[in-house]
Amino acid sequence: MAESCLLYYITDRRAFPGDDVAQRRRLLEKISEAARAGVDYIQLRERDLSTQDLESLTREAANIIQEAGLATGNRQLATALLVNHRTDVAMATEADGVHLRSDDISPQEVKALWEDCRQGQCGAGTPARQLSPKPPMIAVSCHSPAEVAQAAAVGATFAVFGPVFEKGNTQPAGLTLLREACQAKIRVLALGGVTLSNARSCLEAGASGIAGIRLFQDNDISAIVSQLRRV
Repeated sequence: MAESCLLYYITDRRAFPGDDVAQRRRLLEKISEAARAGVDYIQLRERDLSTQDLESLTREAANIIQEAGLATGNRQLATALLVNHRTDVAMATEADGVHLRSDDISPQEVKALWEDCRQGQCGAGTPARQLSPKPPMIAVSCHSPAEVAQAAAVGATFAVFGPVFEKGNTQPAGLTLLREACQAKIRVLALGGVTLSNARSCLEAGASGIAGIRLFQDNDISAIVSQLRRV
């Protein structure tokens, strides 16, 4: 695996044992572990949370990622934090961007909203962002090569294509469609049933990186990162 292989940890606190408090604590520990290990992106995919709770979690996660960057002396290569679907929450917090569903608003709309917010036009109750003037990172979930091509055409930062391999009752796309999807002019990350044993085949098909929940969350992330990026 090349050093440039992008890694994307997608969270699911409900997969951890214990009550709400224990699950939240374990999730934040895992986010810290991922940031210190050099994972490129983390998506907060906690879709059952209220707006207030999601904002609180996002801010705490952002602080943890920042602390991890300072601790490792790697501020220039800091892990980017994206929020699933909730562009409003991403704008109101320290998030670096948003992960859009396939049927979500467009990346152009996100960029316009983000710029308005940065200029102080966020709407009632939402403070202006006093952060980097850089545009948001925008990931898009895609399930076909056509959706990946569309994501590229509308200015997404990268596409997440899947499921590549078997995932529950969902029909896998397979490596052939992944290879076709990777012809688009956008970075494509492979998702769905990806393991250490089949990750190489995804990269050989043209994927720029690997996305996953269990791959990172159920294992020692530093060991996973090391193995995925081993030449």
